[in-house]
Amino acid sequence: MNKTELLYTGKAKKMYATETPDVLWVEYLDQATALNGKKKVAIPGKGTLNRQISSLLFAELNAAGLPTHYLETRDDTTMLVRRCAMLPLEAVVRNFASGSFERKFQATHLQPLVPAVHEFYYKSDALDDPFINDEQIIALGLADQATLDAVHALSDRVNTYLKARFAQIGIELVDFKLEFGRLADGTLVLADELSPDNFRLVDEASGRSLDKDVFRKDQGPLQPVYQMVLDRLKGAQHV
Repeated sequence: MNKTELLYTGKAKKMYATETPDVLWVEYLDQATALNGKKKVAIPGKGTLNRQISSLLFAELNAAGLPTHYLETRDDTTMLVRRCAMLPLEAVVRNFASGSFERKFQATHLQPLVPAVHEFYYKSDALDDPFINDEQIIALGLADQATLDAVHALSDRVNTYLKARFAQIGIELVDFKLEFGRLADGTLVLADELSPDNFRLVDEASGRSLDKDVFRKDQGPLQPVYQMVLDRLKGAQHV
């Protein structure tokens, strides 16, 4: 199967059509962005690492019975996924206080959040992806309550799996962003990517960030950090 037409270029990926209408070709880019794309740097090898981490975790979630768009890996930087009608929302799950939550509420850094906090953000670069609540989502016609309930439930299942998976390799899953879409038959699935670009990860032993915060905060080169995450995931059996 080959890519036939460029459909979309984002901050970290390109999406192509293929000869099969319901299958897309995803190419991961060697690029890091922060501040909603205002900070952008080319990082050789980053696309390969993000593709490998995403493919590994998507495949594990599929095997665990959680619905995703992932089909198969093609090469170092590309994979095949099922075409989705994407929800224009980012679903954030927070297990510990960090980032904007910490600043907004003056919470103690890495304070455990019980229950895990769920937040939605409206996907709009022009508006800097603003926070949006359930009633606003419904009033704007972005999704109905049944869809939001399904996203919440699936996010909880993903969180349960990933928390255990990262704990197994000495990493705390602080928070993460998920995106969802519907297949042609209406099935809600997890989509986009699963990588340190959209996870906030902390090494349990050292307290070091193992995610894109290293880039955001100019804490050093990003590639070795992502490589460490991949190596640990590959070195431990999945839960």
